[in-house]
Amino acid sequence: MHELLTPQEMAEADRLAIEAGPFDGMGLMRHAGSAVAALVLERYPEAKAADVLCGPGNNGGDGYVVAKLLREAGMPVRLWALGKPKQGTDAATAADECPIGAVPLAGFSPTQGSIVIDALFGAGLSKAIEGEAAKAIEVCAAAGSTVISVDLPSGVSGETGQVLGTAFKAELTVTFFRKKPGHLLQPGRELCGDTSIAQIGIRRQVLDTIRPACFENTPALWGREFPQPATDTHKYARGHVGVVSGGISSTGAARLTAIAAARAGAGAVTLLSPRSALAVNAAHLTSIILRKADSPEEVAEWLDERGPGALVLGPGLGLQESVGDFALGLVTASAGRVRHIVLDADALTHLSRRRDEFLLAFQAKNAPQVVLTPHEGEFARVFPELARDRNASKVDRARKAAALAGATVILKGPDTVIAAADGRAAINANAAPWLATAGSGDVLAGITAGFLAQGMPSFEAASAAVWLHAEAGSRFGPGLIAEDIPGLLLPLLRDLLDSP
Repeated sequence: MHELLTPQEMAEADRLAIEAGPFDGMGLMRHAGSAVAALVLERYPEAKAADVLCGPGNNGGDGYVVAKLLREAGMPVRLWALGKPKQGTDAATAADECPIGAVPLAGFSPTQGSIVIDALFGAGLSKAIEGEAAKAIEVCAAAGSTVISVDLPSGVSGETGQVLGTAFKAELTVTFFRKKPGHLLQPGRELCGDTSIAQIGIRRQVLDTIRPACFENTPALWGREFPQPATDTHKYARGHVGVVSGGISSTGAARLTAIAAARAGAGAVTLLSPRSALAVNAAHLTSIILRKADSPEEVAEWLDERGPGALVLGPGLGLQESVGDFALGLVTASAGRVRHIVLDADALTHLSRRRDEFLLAFQAKNAPQVVLTPHEGEFARVFPELARDRNASKVDRARKAAALAGATVILKGPDTVIAAADGRAAINANAAPWLATAGSGDVLAGITAGFLAQGMPSFEAASAAVWLHAEAGSRFGPGLIAEDIPGLLLPLLRDLLDSP
């Protein structure tokens, strides 16, 4: 269930499900309310009471069903309503079937020892919360109430994950059929707490019509493309990666990248080093091949000799104008010589300074497929016109950047988004704060290149690299440094290769 549905796509899923049967809208609403009530009773058996907050739409309708079922299970329930549902709607039917008299939300105060069921607004909220609803959120926060949200915490956009005015901070969020982008994009992900997906009678076949293009980044998304080495393989058949090193005072980043590419499964990795840095690189390398390369022409000569699957440019490269000339020359010289190139770190700075020239090189005949790996600051420099659009979600910004550059974009952060030029996007959800350490991004670039060199398509390779990189950091925990990450890949890779 890694597909993510926008609020509009979820509405279409509801419509298609009702059209196909066997459940009508009220049947789906009863199933949704039943799923929420069951989870509440399972996870909060010690709750003394429940305060159920219902809005005027279908989210509120789910809340009326929840209130009715909790009362029938013996839990004391108080019901608070923000207006009345429109007559003739499923929500109005649910309200009529609920035996509990509703009290206006304006007077809401949580019962001591109660849990709060937030059924005010769902994922389709499009304007800022204010007035009585905003006051109820403030009251809950001040009281430290345990909040269970129906579909999405009220105030969180299902499209962007952004807070519209103010929002509940839920301990548990119960959504239906599929998650929405707002469940994974920050700050929505943090405000959702634990998100549980309930199946309410919508058949998976509706996705064949909707054809969602946004996904949660899990092995289910890219597992079929994950490289499985044959028993009769050899090192070059397993993929060769080239990594361009910086000068004598900034070689460590490229070595991190090279080690990560090797740990990701590339059979051979060559560090392309300027003459001035050969000695320092040689002193730190054992299994990584070292090759002198002082110019784009020398790198191109090596590309012709070895035919590597991927090249990484950027970690520790340097910010001098002459280095920018080198980077642009190398991208241009790579056409027809290497299938993939990953631009990271300093290469992104040079891209921001000479974007038109780089984009032209990306579009040249036989140009390599490009993967860009910006964090938010680098993204704002490379794509300032997209970064300024505060109404666009992180997914939208990454997609537009990918289309503009004709590249795969890894827009890094606690909710990293991977976007392909064809419109596909994935949101990563397993990142940990321990990855915020120097050199972590260099390792990610190397893992990505390692998978590219082994034949994975760009979008899948980038998605797999992001997931494994994050999973490694999550499993290690406090004290993580970049040098730890490549070794942490070993059990993860074994698990992936052993899984059916």
